[in-house]
Amino acid sequence: MKLKNFITIFLTVIIFSGMSCSYGQKQSGKTSLSASEFSEKVNFIPSAPVIDVRTTGEFSSGHIQNAKNIVWGGNEFDKQISKIDKSKPVFIYCLSGSRSSAAANKMRSEGFKEVYELSGGIMKWKAANKTLTSDVEQKGEGMTAEQYKELIKSDNLILVDFYADWCVPCKEMKPYLDEIDNNMKDKVKLVRINADENESLCKELKISGLPYLLLYKDNTLAWEYSGFIGCLLYTSDAADE
Repeated sequence: MKLKNFITIFLTVIIFSGMSCSYGQKQSGKTSLSASEFSEKVNFIPSAPVIDVRTTGEFSSGHIQNAKNIVWGGNEFDKQISKIDKSKPVFIYCLSGSRSSAAANKMRSEGFKEVYELSGGIMKWKAANKTLTSDVEQKGEGMTAEQYKELIKSDNLILVDFYADWCVPCKEMKPYLDEIDNNMKDKVKLVRINADENESLCKELKISGLPYLLLYKDNTLAWEYSGFIGCLLYTSDAADE
């Protein structure tokens, strides 16, 4: 079986993307900004609040200068955003964009007139070589590029899953990956890598969203996919040539 056919059988994609609810007031104009656009607009309106909706641990390890940490999903989110002037511009971001998108929609539904999101979150910010400030001493950089190259050396197919503990789509996809790991051990090796603990590696590989899957055959990248995959199928001879 050809690799292309294998991938077709091995991965059946049901993509849930580009779907957002329409809440209350709709903001006109461009609201999702690239790292460069976000940085320029923040500098142009220095008085506007910049909100980081990640966890306190993520925030402490590195955040945009002058950003305020208001955890999305935390009990205090509604209370804290109620103190912000709804008539003025607000900037918001997370690690890859999903949490900040949900938070931005929530804020618009509460009457905020201008909410600007960092498209791709901190991962895109880092990829654009934008600086971060940290509240704590930086930990180790995690896995190196050389270590990663050694990791994907195998006679079997290697399926690498970049994930994060806070990432809901990552959690929803894990059972499918576990099923592949349990039923195709002789043909496919599953490797899961925590993106939060391997930020330098993610930057090196240009991982700009989560979850992120990479499939290697004979030490060569054969397929990659960013985002949630709702169904992963397998057959007993799927990996045969």
